[in-house]
Amino acid sequence: MASISILPLSFLFLLTLSSTALAAAPRKPLNVPFGRNYAPTWAFDHIKYKNGGAEVDLVLDKYTGTGFQSKGSYLFGHFSMSMKLVGGDSAGVVTAFYLSSQNSEHDEIDFEFLGNRSGQPPILQTNVFTGGKGDREQRIYLWFDPSKDFHTYSVLWNLYMIVFFVDDVPIRVFKNCKDIGVKFPFDQPMKIYSSLWNADDWATRGGLEKTDWSKAPFVASYKGFHVDGCESSVQAKFCATQGTRWWDQKEFQDLDGYQYRRLRWVREKYTIYNYCTDRKRYPTLPPECRRDRDI
Repeated sequence: MASISILPLSFLFLLTLSSTALAAAPRKPLNVPFGRNYAPTWAFDHIKYKNGGAEVDLVLDKYTGTGFQSKGSYLFGHFSMSMKLVGGDSAGVVTAFYLSSQNSEHDEIDFEFLGNRSGQPPILQTNVFTGGKGDREQRIYLWFDPSKDFHTYSVLWNLYMIVFFVDDVPIRVFKNCKDIGVKFPFDQPMKIYSSLWNADDWATRGGLEKTDWSKAPFVASYKGFHVDGCESSVQAKFCATQGTRWWDQKEFQDLDGYQYRRLRWVREKYTIYNYCTDRKRYPTLPPECRRDRDI
């Protein structure tokens, strides 16, 4: 019988490092015009087209906001948008970029930018709904002024995890925890939505700060309308190209050490609310929080 050698601990440690070193940053999106992948959904006259449709402005006044959605529905992929948010006194104003399915037990992946009074930074809120259940809010301040220039906000969604990025910095991970009883979006295609609207009943300091309409119109600008997803009918239960796209590959099954350090930097310096640490709402730690490194 051949002898069985025992691997030294140092070698096992190197193996562990190599297995996590395969992670990679998402590919850079292409710049394509708005009309290739998106269409207005309401208040068409409050969407302004610039540079031949390469950029659009959403406009909010005291009469209405506006929004748009993707022409297709998608089951997994990388979804990004370059945005320049409302500047100045934007209390009560919400700018949203999100994915959502179309039924009562819907799945949803949210970026929501909550306006603030002049001199105070806006707040970025993220949330994940699975099977109609949300209540997984996290809120951060950004480390730059998002009204001064365009920045890219993106979602990487595959069978293993959902990652929220600001530029190339991961700000949140929601891993597939079906094995411990947490639902994960995997069989409901989603459309991509964006909107600008008045939400002064809740958006700023829980509704205490109201929209100052003397500062209207409020404008949010967009560009970079590329979509890199598995396009599916709304009835589809699986992606027809599963396993063949770049965002399906092994290097996108987890973050690497550098990305986790960036995520920890956001946690420690910029997070102002995390449902995982809210013991009044959740006396028992939600099971996904430990795997998502949210505590």
